[in-house]
Amino acid sequence: MASGEEVRDHYVEAGGLRFHVREWRGPGRPLVLLHGLASTARIWDLVAPALALHHRVVAYDQRGHGLSDKPDGPYHFDAVCADLAALLARLDLAAPVLVGHSWGGNVALAFAARYPTSPAGLVLVDGGFLDLQARYTWAEAERELAPPDLSRLTPAELLDHLRAGPLGAVMRPSIEAAVLANFEITPTGTLRPWLTRERHLRILRALWEERPTHLYSAVRCPVLLLPADRAAEPRGEAFRAARRAAVAAAERALPHAVTEWFPETAHDIPLHQPAALVAAIRRFVAQLPTQ
Repeated sequence: MASGEEVRDHYVEAGGLRFHVREWRGPGRPLVLLHGLASTARIWDLVAPALALHHRVVAYDQRGHGLSDKPDGPYHFDAVCADLAALLARLDLAAPVLVGHSWGGNVALAFAARYPTSPAGLVLVDGGFLDLQARYTWAEAERELAPPDLSRLTPAELLDHLRAGPLGAVMRPSIEAAVLANFEITPTGTLRPWLTRERHLRILRALWEERPTHLYSAVRCPVLLLPADRAAEPRGEAFRAARRAAVAAAERALPHAVTEWFPETAHDIPLHQPAALVAAIRRFVAQLPTQ
């Protein structure tokens, strides 16, 4: 397989589940890309080909998401970390760098705490460091962070909505395809998220229960924090201040952590700033000890 643009979509049986995997076969240290909550491996489509010029790159739909199996449960971090461990073994991925976006950053952090000798490094892309319990009761988190009901929207209506937001300035067909991959299209032409609302809330509950600050001391590998920041934070200045406090706490507690802020960037950094994200990951990986 050629490196760079060529991607191989395939399925891997691991830990009793069938996972949809996207793989770019480049040289060098493997990178495993973990998508966020209610997303899929396709969010990495603008990032992975460039990374594959120098690395073997693997992205997959986590349980309940995309084209992977959707068991009734469980959806806590022990389960998703066991999935990742099984996939690494099946794909013969030794000492990978884990790159996690949003909830995927929490999965990467939880995995590194549970399997401290496995990853060579972590890249937490606007995720992995937010402590929901420090800001919300569970009732508040369930109310404020529950997924929106998009079931009445058509694909065109969803894309029109996104064009009015921060992704509007960079919207192009590859981004549209990555966004629409989060949904199946019903017979009536409307959207249905691959991740059901009930499973979404179960993952959200796990996010609320497992506090990142309790995991930092167990992480042994270097960590790159890549938080997004916007002066006009749509969730308010208090949320922006909480994010900065959370990043500072991670910097203090993680043994080997550095931070690169993404100013005036939306949460979906892999779509909003893919070239800058690739450059940050490459700089970080280049400084890791050789295999």
